[in-house]
Amino acid sequence: MNTTEKMKVEIWSDIMCPFCYIGKRKFEKALQQFSDAGAVEVEWHSFQLDPSIEAGHGKNLYEYLSERKGISYEQSVQMHRQVTQMAKEAGLTYNFDNAVVANSFDAHRMIQLAKKHNLGDEAEERLFKAYFTEGKDFSDHETLVLLGQEIGLQENDIRQVLASDDFGYEVEKDIREAQTIGVRGVPFFVFNRKYAVSGAQPSDVFSDVLGKSFTEWRNIHPAPIEVIEGPSCTPEGDCN
Repeated sequence: MNTTEKMKVEIWSDIMCPFCYIGKRKFEKALQQFSDAGAVEVEWHSFQLDPSIEAGHGKNLYEYLSERKGISYEQSVQMHRQVTQMAKEAGLTYNFDNAVVANSFDAHRMIQLAKKHNLGDEAEERLFKAYFTEGKDFSDHETLVLLGQEIGLQENDIRQVLASDDFGYEVEKDIREAQTIGVRGVPFFVFNRKYAVSGAQPSDVFSDVLGKSFTEWRNIHPAPIEVIEGPSCTPEGDCN
């Protein structure tokens, strides 16, 4: 029996998506309260809300969203204020005034590198904070190198990835898979490849789906029996 087998929760996310960071916190709260959290494995998948962003466009976040959604600048500012309040309620600090609109593809490639070293969650967390709280520019490779080193990646490994096309296929594969399973927006949580939660739902929603999916998974993957050894006899007549 495989004692290390775990139920998988997969999360499609873009590190420039404000609701993805909030959703991460709400899911984490549910997972922390789950009695079998040790038997749950979380895997992050790449997703890009806007792959067409080019470096050096010179637009702040409010201008960018105003043009993208066809709304006024003032409406864009107000929308971001509402999201900032939602983030605050989740224990997060968003500084949209300092946010740098940049293409997230290279940051996702670094996340894929981090996943190879079992640092996927650490990469997501650090990049979320870097973008939404610290105003870091993901188009700047030196910034990505420093952020990657902070979570334990080797500088040479990061530079090699950023100077090449490494892990680009993995990012694109995640995005194609998202389209295949019907992901229309992120965050998107898939539990045991059977149940899905779309968006930054309340923690109670995550708790309910987590409990339901885990119960079904456990019925197929029973926990190993812990044996306490004592005096016994075998059918062969050996007693000790």
